[in-house]
Amino acid sequence: MAKRENEYVAMKDLMGSFIKENNLSGGMKKISVKENWDSLMGNGVASYTEKVELKGTTLFVKLSSSVLREELSYGKEKIRTMMNEALGAEDIKKVMLL
Repeated sequence: MAKRENEYVAMKDLMGSFIKENNLSGGMKKISVKENWDSLMGNGVASYTEKVELKGTTLFVKLSSSVLREELSYGKEKIRTMMNEALGAEDIKKVMLL
């Protein structure tokens, strides 16, 4: 029986190469944006959030409360900064609250 060499590769590296080879990074980023929105904004804001979508470099957030939309509009720059930090890249240039 032939002896094989074991080369250990971290699961993170394997997943990263799989995502890159299959051009899945855009879809993974969209999923990550939704998860990060819920965790960063908390249950209160997440319960009024109908849709979170990243189109190009613009983050679109549809809210069911006009009062909450107005409150969050004052902190758009902070939201953009927090989301970019959570994503680990400067992917979001603009935040639109709908």
